[in-house]
Amino acid sequence: MVELKTPAEIDAMAEAGKIVAAVHAEVRAHATIGVSLLELDEVARQMIDAAGATSSFLGYQPTFAASPYPAVLNTSVNDVMLHGIPTDYRLRDGDVLSVDFGAHIDGWHADAAVTYIVGTPDPEDEKLIEMTERMLRAGINAAQPGGRMGDISHAMSVIGRAAGYGIQTDFGGHGIGRAMHEEPFVPNEGAPGRGWPLRPGLVIAIEPSLMAGGDDTYLVAPDGWSLCTGDGSRGAHAEHTVAITEDGPRILTAPEPGIPGTTDWGSGP
Repeated sequence: MVELKTPAEIDAMAEAGKIVAAVHAEVRAHATIGVSLLELDEVARQMIDAAGATSSFLGYQPTFAASPYPAVLNTSVNDVMLHGIPTDYRLRDGDVLSVDFGAHIDGWHADAAVTYIVGTPDPEDEKLIEMTERMLRAGINAAQPGGRMGDISHAMSVIGRAAGYGIQTDFGGHGIGRAMHEEPFVPNEGAPGRGWPLRPGLVIAIEPSLMAGGDDTYLVAPDGWSLCTGDGSRGAHAEHTVAITEDGPRILTAPEPGIPGTTDWGSGP
């Protein structure tokens, strides 16, 4: 069942989105060479507690997972594309790090992800991240009232395919609200003019991911959570929580303007 949100409920979700954006900014500031993934997770935990919020990820167990998720961040490094569990791994120069984070406050969830390079950037990694972010922007721009879900999926996939990257289609975006994962599913590839109608009040997490090697296959790591590129190439992931409004898409997890180390996505239609 797809639940449409009222304007007041969307405003409440935007409050959760502010917390998510602030945590992302702080984690990014701490993600330097020599810092462990567990240390980044602790940064997020402390900020969640200080904000009076609750992690959307900790203890979450979807049907594909053999055990509940043990952390508040997804920290995916290099060939780990999605759902990487924080460990004592210490970041190295040139690592590609994707951080996914969700939180809820007063019963409303928000969810966002960003990928960046630790230390010295490689031009190929920069291009991978740029294309992933460009996909996300295209998906958000296509999230217009009166459109269809396939419009979002198609707008994203044409960018990734044109750049020669691999796109996995089993995991994608999702509805979000009182639960972190709600209907409908938001595919990373699709046909325009098809799929669920985009009505005002629909709130979705749009989250494309790319695989640098061009192969669409992926592997599940022994931890049962981490999704790795099938060819061992690097992956990237980007995500925002977006509300469909009468005036167009509203990004609920956009960072506050002027925060160092973040992309200024804006927050309005």
